[in-house]
This record gives sequence, structure tokens and C-alpha cells, in this order.
Amino acid sequence: MISYDQLSHGVRELQPSATLRINEDSNRLIRQGRDIIKLGLGQSPFPVPDIVADTMRQYAGEKDYLPVRGLQKLRKTVASYYQKRDGVPRTADSVLVGPGSKELLFNLQMACNVELILPAPCWVSYAPQAFLLGRNVRHLETRPENQWRVLPKQLDQLEKKDTDSVQVLILNYPSNPTGCSYEPEHMKALAEAARRNDILIIADEIYGETRFDGVHHSIATYYPEGVVISSGLSKWCGAGGWRLGVMVFPAELAVLQDKMAVIASETFTSVSAPTQYAACTAFEYPTAVEKYLKQSRRVLKVVADYMHENLTRSGLEMVPAVGGFYLLVSFESFRDKLATRGITTSDQVCEQLLSKAGVAILPGSDFGLKSNRLFARLAYVDFDGQQSLAVAEKQKGTQLRNAFVESNCPRLVQACRRIDAWLRSLG
Repeated sequence: MISYDQLSHGVRELQPSATLRINEDSNRLIRQGRDIIKLGLGQSPFPVPDIVADTMRQYAGEKDYLPVRGLQKLRKTVASYYQKRDGVPRTADSVLVGPGSKELLFNLQMACNVELILPAPCWVSYAPQAFLLGRNVRHLETRPENQWRVLPKQLDQLEKKDTDSVQVLILNYPSNPTGCSYEPEHMKALAEAARRNDILIIADEIYGETRFDGVHHSIATYYPEGVVISSGLSKWCGAGGWRLGVMVFPAELAVLQDKMAVIASETFTSVSAPTQYAACTAFEYPTAVEKYLKQSRRVLKVVADYMHENLTRSGLEMVPAVGGFYLLVSFESFRDKLATRGITTSDQVCEQLLSKAGVAILPGSDFGLKSNRLFARLAYVDFDGQQSLAVAEKQKGTQLRNAFVESNCPRLVQACRRIDAWLRSLG
């Protein structure tokens, strides 16, 4: 038998991923008969595009191991996609394929001595991965009045703690948990600061194609030699369960990519063959996928606007989202009323919302904010994505309005009403 003391130091205090935990807790309450609106796990509500799913079925019989770095056709297709999108030269040799971007992020930290720099707030798994590997983590506080962006001066003010380590900043945009992003002028200034300070950037662009206006810019355009792009199929292609991620490297970081491929050879070996063949179709970006994304963005925008409008009317505060599935909501204006109920942390806010209102969201403390800051992340994904896409397609050429949400996203409408009723009950 293994005792607690025999566990590795990196895992003794490790807790399950907050996003996966809230999903499992919600499902458990639903099985017990509770009516829970699930706004915790950020899973795409949309189905995998038919053309991509058809390719998966076509290659379902492919059973052989594929190359560790990924199917050559897929790597070439991904390189072409990013070269065309960003204007940065890419080849198949630039690309590494893995079982989800999460695994590739972990392997990158394993491959070199990293000092991780993270915005606060940021996605829940960046810091735990670093702790597992015994890496140092530093948080840079960001603020809503700056759309939760890291500022160039913050990079200039950083002092390197370990001269043998490489400083790595992870930028996720559009952001989980804020829904905010960076515009070209912000990226250019931040890229210049990163170059000045020899900071490597991982551009986590997993939500890039969900930006509502359809115009996603990459910081790799301004710092091509020092940016690794991380993405995959989970968010923009609705294929979270397929577990396929990609990283795109500059030639200057080939040694890092090579060692990550060695790690892959000793761990996951390669991604499933049918998934990689299907991913070729997705990254070829055929007309059918382009139309799918256009309608997805229309739906996400009207939903985000509806949630922002209604939650703001209830007295909550948040920066409007420009992409993705998320809003980072502030309950600070209710601090005094919450305190009279003994609610003084973001964790307690979310516990009460789940218990009293049946709405599952995540506390800001899971995303690197201090627990006494009353922020929570809301993922507006509890709706029928297939139905919403079909209705949006019928209404193409017109602007989707609140009536669309009320007709096609009743769970989100109900969530707003429940949150409003709970806030009113505070007195």
C-alpha cells in the first residue's frame, strides 16, 4: 500500500482541475434531482462540424501508430493555416501535435527550466502544471480598467530570480476567464518588452477563432522568434473530447521542440490516427468550416451581450467579452450585503449560488485572484449549440437580438433570473 508520505511532493497538495471538478459536482447534483444550470466548465456548446466528423468516420479504421511529431499532412496543413493567417513563414517542421494543448503546455515546461509568468487572472491549469514540475510561478496583476491586459512596463520591471531559467509568459487571448483580448497596438508594445527582456511567450490562442468580429491577431506577428503558438480543436471546432492540440514553433526554438518530441515518444507516443486525419480537414478551413465558425461567432456574441446586459442590470460589473465563452463577473458592489450573510470570499459566493440558486460558476480564486476579491467566472455555454446554429443560419443577413437568446438559450435566460433573484434576496 502507498501512504500519503510516499506520494511525490508535487502531487500531495494538488487538487483536481477546478473546471472539471465543477462539472462533476454539477452532474452529481443533477443525478440527485437538483436542477443545476452549468456555467462552470467551458466546453463548446456547438457540435463538431459535419465535414470534420465525416472525415473522422472515414478514417475510423486507421489503427497504426503515427509519427511522434504528428501526421505529416496535418503538420503541413497547420503550418499553412497559421502562415496564411499571421503572415509568418511556417513549414511542417514548425508544428508539433499532441493529445490536447494542455498536455503540450505541460511538456514544454518539462522540457526546460522555466520560470513561469502568469497574468492574474488566468486559466486554472497553468500554475498547477508548474507546481507539479517544481517550477517557479510569478503572477502579474491585471485590472479590469485595462481589459485585464498585461502591460509592457510589468515585463520591464520583472527581475529574474534564477539566472539558469528561461522566463516564459503565457498569454491566453481571447481570455479564459475574462473574455478579453489584445489589439495589435497592445501586442506590438508587449512584444517589444518581451524581446528587450528575453522573455519567451506562449500564445495560447485556443479561442482565437471564436473572436466575435472574426479578426484575430497573433503576437507572433510582432515577435516571431520568441513566440510559440498553442491551439487545438477543443474550442473553435467543438471537439474537446477528441483531445488534439498543436504547437507552432519558430526555427529559433527548434531545440525546445525537439526535446518535447522526445518526451512525447516516452509518454503519449502519438495522437490517435482518426483524430489527426479529421484535424486535417478542420485546418484546411474549407467553406463549410468557415460558415460554421461565422454562425458560431454570431451566436456567441449575442449570448455574451445578453448575459452582460442582464447581469449588469442586476448590479454586477464586468468587462464586455470580445470572444470565447466567458465573463469575469464582479460581486464587489454587493460586498456589504454579502458580509451580513457571512459571505466574504469568492469561493463562498459560488457555493451560495450553487446551493441557493442552482447556478454553477467558478470563483476568481481558482484563476489566480485573491479569494477576498469577489470575482467569479461564468461560462455561458449551457444551451443547445446545434439548434442555435440552425436557427442562426436561417436568420443570416440579420442581426441576432435578445429574442434569439430567449428562444434558443432558455437555460441562460433562467440563469440570469436566478442570479438576480438571489442578489435581491440579500436585502
